Amino acid sequence: MTKVAVGADSIEALRSALGGRARDGETYITTRYKPTRAETLVGGSLFWIIRHRLIARAEILGFAEGKNGEGRPCCVIRLANDIVAVRAQPRRAHQGWRYLEDKDAPPDLAGGDADIAALPPELASELSGMGLI
Repeated sequence: MTKVAVGADSIEALRSALGGRARDGETYITTRYKPTRAETLVGGSLFWIIRHRLIARAEILGFAEGKNGEGRPCCVIRLANDIVAVRAQPRRAHQGWRYLEDKDAPPDLAGGDADIAALPPELASELSGMGLI
């Protein structure tokens, strides 16, 4: 599943925003409606789009019913606290969330990509945009 990280311009900003919601080893976001494929998404990942690039993911722990800041019913998406950097992919911005097939999911930046993960997010995004990483 993909979602735009509204208001975040880097992975660090996303981590900071979600960190303010963290409790008991997990964090959450809300959305108006529960995804129809919710049961199949548990254990998968929510991929974050920042500045028109898919650049990070968090594991989906589950879904719950809740109320938004205005007291209206909503769906709560429970996420693991860990935000994992992934190899950046261009993505158009969209409202709400979209499904992402497993075959289209970018790999994590780990192991041999550790040097790339250490780059400043802006530089990594620029290099990715040029097709160099």
